Amino acid sequence: MRLTRCLSAIGTVFTLALLVGVGMVRAWGDEKSPAAEQAGKASPEPPLSAEVVGKLHAKLDREIQELTESLKRSPENVELYSQRGDRLFFRGKFAEAVADFDKMVELNPQLDNSHWRRGIACFYAKQYEQAAHQFEIYHSFDNIDRENGIWRYLSQVKAVGRDEARKGLLKYEKDDREPFPDVYKMFAGDRTGAEILEKIKSADLSANERTQRLFYAELYVGLNEAVEGRAESAEAHLREAVANTWGAKAGGGPGWMWQVGRVHYDLLRQAREKESSKANEPTSGK
Repeated sequence: MRLTRCLSAIGTVFTLALLVGVGMVRAWGDEKSPAAEQAGKASPEPPLSAEVVGKLHAKLDREIQELTESLKRSPENVELYSQRGDRLFFRGKFAEAVADFDKMVELNPQLDNSHWRRGIACFYAKQYEQAAHQFEIYHSFDNIDRENGIWRYLSQVKAVGRDEARKGLLKYEKDDREPFPDVYKMFAGDRTGAEILEKIKSADLSANERTQRLFYAELYVGLNEAVEGRAESAEAHLREAVANTWGAKAGGGPGWMWQVGRVHYDLLRQAREKESSKANEPTSGK
């Protein structure tokens, strides 16, 4: 998760050139944020067009098939399982991604403690206790990274409820990168998402640093809203994270987290559209 802990499979992260080349992000370079542009609209357009999402899914499907064929020839290649697991996750096939990440650890047990991607995949596969355990053992590998503590909290909320999750928040004594000290306090109930975002927007920062901090803030404010059951607000914040230029072009762990935001945003949007469709269905008379 940490910026210094880049993934070995850099090819799993889609570069800015690729995203722009297929028109993946509509709002980049605009002075107004996507939320500001869509003020007053009930259902703002997604930052990624349907055409682009289709191209992305097709690309992922091709690469999953290619990696599957490669694994038939090299069934003990850890890197191939890593790359396929990433693509399965990005495609929304969470249980299958968990299986590939588990296989990595089976082949190389030294990966066990540090495999945060497995923890996130477990969370989305609704294997919440396993997810929480992964983030607990990661803490022994890196006791500075509050981002790991956040994911343990999110998993615990799903497994045992918010009150117990807050009681069990991991403790951190050393400094961490911004904006995670404040973001972590939000999950403890000591900060609001609005306070975090306003602090970043009003701080004396370079444009790049502000964009970077806003990516993480919007992502984790959105995830917090999601576990709190505020789906509309969660969708709005995750939309901002997906439209963030720094997140989409980032490599390694940050680029992986942009994919997390994209996947979660799509899940929320699809659920909303499904509910809307049900509500508009004609009722049959008796």
